[in-house]
Amino acid sequence: MNFLRKKKDLTLVLGGTGKTGRRVAERLKSKGHEVRIGSRSSVPSFDWDNEKGWDACLKGVTAAYITYAPDLAMPGAPDAIQAFVDLAKSRGVKRLVLLSGRGEAEAQSCEQIVQNSGLEWTIVRASWFNQNFSEGAFIDMVLGGAITLPAGDQVEPFVDVDDIADVAVAAFVEDHHIGQVYEVTGPRLMTIADIAADLSRATGREIAYIDVPHEAFVSEVANSGAPKEVVWMLDYLFSTVLDGRNAHLTDGVQRALGRPPKDFSEYAREVAATGAWRVAA
Repeated sequence: MNFLRKKKDLTLVLGGTGKTGRRVAERLKSKGHEVRIGSRSSVPSFDWDNEKGWDACLKGVTAAYITYAPDLAMPGAPDAIQAFVDLAKSRGVKRLVLLSGRGEAEAQSCEQIVQNSGLEWTIVRASWFNQNFSEGAFIDMVLGGAITLPAGDQVEPFVDVDDIADVAVAAFVEDHHIGQVYEVTGPRLMTIADIAADLSRATGREIAYIDVPHEAFVSEVANSGAPKEVVWMLDYLFSTVLDGRNAHLTDGVQRALGRPPKDFSEYAREVAATGAWRVAA
């Protein structure tokens, strides 16, 4: 059964210009569904720090894709999620799909808010994104030829954002995903050294991995002028989440979509072909 089947159905995609939200919005539109982008630059605009503006974004909305920036682990995120879910329910929203994070107790508390909402829900609990190296915080490192992170030899099952978006869209258009928690990973546990090796092969130039002390890394990020919430998030992720708690694979993509997840090497070849990592001679 297709939930988003009537012309009046409207899906609000929070973070609709971001890594996952943009892809979710594009996929829904390609299937003929009405979409409203929730971002600071959209009209009406959506800002997690401006609750007064949420009502206009929810007008006429029947489903919502929830992403919280910069991360559900941030202090105050559960209060914001609770307020948004309560308002969405009061405005007639029927279905929620929440993008969550693996191994984050704070994120799981936000999941419980959605699960206890009385609405139809699906949770997509994701590991670290492949696209962090092409659309996110680490692309400049790739361009510079050295990934300098305090990750040691810890392994992580990096997941492709295209897979996340496909799972989220399936949760909107197919009813059998209601009440499911899909923990999505890539097909392989990888160290950052493995990442660098795959990127080197894809780009045809050497990209090194340099393990740096955690405190030095956080200080460098802070000194670069990054927003304090980004500094906090990177500190949290590298000191807490990347401690081995997520060093196992899951079958979320296979279970949701009936196919295996994309491998990092395939992602790297696809991005390299676009020229995104090309360095001027």
